[in-house]
Amino acid sequence: MGQITGAAIVSHHPGLMQCEDFRKLMGAGQDSDLIAGYARLREKITAARPDVVLVFDSHWFTTGYHLIDGGARYQGSYISDEMPWYLHGVPYDYRGHPEFALAVEAVAKEQGVPSRAICHPDLGRQYATINLVKQLRLELTDVPVVSASCCQNCDWTHFLQAGEVIGEAIRRSYLRVVMLASGALSHRFNRIDWTPKHPRIFHETNVSSPENVASDKAAIELFKQGRHDTILANWDSEYRRRTWEAFGGHYLQMLGALGGADCRARGEVLSDYENARGTGNIHIWFDTPEASA
Repeated sequence: MGQITGAAIVSHHPGLMQCEDFRKLMGAGQDSDLIAGYARLREKITAARPDVVLVFDSHWFTTGYHLIDGGARYQGSYISDEMPWYLHGVPYDYRGHPEFALAVEAVAKEQGVPSRAICHPDLGRQYATINLVKQLRLELTDVPVVSASCCQNCDWTHFLQAGEVIGEAIRRSYLRVVMLASGALSHRFNRIDWTPKHPRIFHETNVSSPENVASDKAAIELFKQGRHDTILANWDSEYRRRTWEAFGGHYLQMLGALGGADCRARGEVLSDYENARGTGNIHIWFDTPEASA
């Protein structure tokens, strides 16, 4: 039987892909703690010994279907169409896992959930995946990386269902899987003419509003307690209103695979909570029952 041997919410923001000197300049002489957090996360992933790393990609927006990439290998040089002056020329070369993607599609058909595997090798990449592949050095481990989309015409319940399908596909497999929800919490950008409140650009006072900071920090405390049920109970009134990245689809699909409202996986904070253009970013690791065993 397959196992989920670890899971995490992980920041992927483009500033982390800039050189150290630039990051320190933006950080008033100090690097982003999310960089050190990647090293902490690498240790967790190594200990979890995954056969596959599954990335819930909050930049891969799809319509009408939850999609999972099923290519055998992805190779190229990445340039962001969102900010090509800032994020470009990133080489990537990593394995996929077609068998796993097709297994997810099979379970989805069985359960009546609109999820499909896309096995075309030229399927475009998004930096929510590429940045993690590079920062977590997944190419060097040669572990297959599979990306799942965030379908934009979904309610939170649909994301949970998509995650449940993935969880069932993992259980039916022989694979050890680590899941990474790649994205921010609150995701409201500062205006183009915004002036930083703090000279350290990563400082939490530069997040889009104090209310979003307070909401994000309350969610982080609930993660630490394993109270995902409370997060879901407050989703429409709080977290949907704050507009988490990709409508929270990266976290909700991960949670669906972990058992939804019944999940009590406690979060371990692996980085400071930081700003990125107004959005709230953090790395949080969740040990699973399989990992504990």
